Amino acid sequence: MDQGFGLDYEEQHVHSVPSYYDFAISIAVVHHLSTEERRIQAIKATLECLKPAGDPAKCGRALLYVWALEQKSSRRGWDQNDEQDVMVPWVTKNARGKTRDDAAVPDGAETQTTYYRYYHLYREGELERDVSKAGGVVLEAGYEKDNWWAIVARPDAK
Repeated sequence: MDQGFGLDYEEQHVHSVPSYYDFAISIAVVHHLSTEERRIQAIKATLECLKPAGDPAKCGRALLYVWALEQKSSRRGWDQNDEQDVMVPWVTKNARGKTRDDAAVPDGAETQTTYYRYYHLYREGELERDVSKAGGVVLEAGYEKDNWWAIVARPDAK
């Protein structure tokens, strides 16, 4: 039976067996951490759970996805001259007749709540730099749909 895996980025703890996993996925997580040190620590924690290389074909790998600053053609329109640390609204809508905050929503009415989430928007090359600072190596990297991505491993995997 496989062991559970989880990273508590808020507390910077790894709930896992070190050097145990073949693959880890971190999609839309690291960019929510507000300091460079915390982002690098999160990447380092992910790398530490992966199996060491030995045979490069059998080393553990991780896929990291982060929001890109370079989104000029998207609906957000961010580009290289914009701020990297932003608060992005997330609007939730409640269906008619449902309750929220202990108050009934009248029939025919719709309510919404806006929450603001922190994002660090990564510049081109920044994810690769953070992986290196965390002690990892980038095996592949690229840009897709407003995100930078990288497949990473421990340093002996290259």
